[in-house]
Amino acid sequence: MAFRPRPRPERPTPGARSVLIEILIYGSVASAVYAMLAIGLSLMIGIARVMNLAHGTFYMLGAYGVFTGAVVLGLPLAAAFALSVSAVGCIAVALNRICLRPLKGNIDAMLVMTLILALMFEEVIQLIFGPRPRPVPYFIDGRLLIFGVSVPDQRLLVVAVALGVILGLWLFIARTRVGGAILAVAQDPEAAALMGVDSGRITLLIHFLAAFLAATAGILVSPFLSTNPGMWLWPLVKAFTIVILGGLGSIWGSILAAVILGFSETIVSFALSSRLTELVALAILFLVIILRPSGLMGSRVGN
Repeated sequence: MAFRPRPRPERPTPGARSVLIEILIYGSVASAVYAMLAIGLSLMIGIARVMNLAHGTFYMLGAYGVFTGAVVLGLPLAAAFALSVSAVGCIAVALNRICLRPLKGNIDAMLVMTLILALMFEEVIQLIFGPRPRPVPYFIDGRLLIFGVSVPDQRLLVVAVALGVILGLWLFIARTRVGGAILAVAQDPEAAALMGVDSGRITLLIHFLAAFLAATAGILVSPFLSTNPGMWLWPLVKAFTIVILGGLGSIWGSILAAVILGFSETIVSFALSSRLTELVALAILFLVIILRPSGLMGSRVGN
């Protein structure tokens, strides 16, 4: 799951300025993707009280959903995008009602159930599409020259859409009545229920939003990363790494941690090797659990 460009043998050795610009650009792409994944997981942990090991599955389903819509059905990419994120959100809501709600309060059973769901979806996708990676068309097929560095437009689109989605989510939570209900449930579910807030509906909404964010991340990277049945695992590991680093349930902590992980991986990729990027997340996760289990910004949603 490396976001840096593949090395080209014919390219001359880039100068320090070009390398710095590439690190800034590709670090921003990685951070944007990780932020969408982690914010959804943070909402699910902080509000729905679900440690969802199937969260990475929504990332995978989003990518395969846009492949099905755009390549198999021949829909315009925008329509395939909308259809995919909507379908994945509805799947998440259905899974919560059918599989997770009966296990409410039983954390161990919920962890096992969500892991079973993740593995089940991987097998189903492999049966339907096979093990081969499936190519997804670029939403924007072009390149932009930024301070002498040629950057694919698709990667810039990832950053732009992620910023728009995250800003829209913040405005929704901070400025709307439903957002106020979400914050009330996050802070005190029992008090929110006494005030007339339907925590059950809020929980379903959170599952939809979390899946929507993960699916959006999977769709945006699918044109330049491998779309395959096992692609859910490392995004899940990195999402949990970010949530733990940022502080369980802290949205702003998740954003900060996503930037830290995204740029750390990018720097390691450029300085050493792209094969070492997955070790960065594991090393950060190990150190945080040992040195600061509470994360960077505590555990309250909305911090």
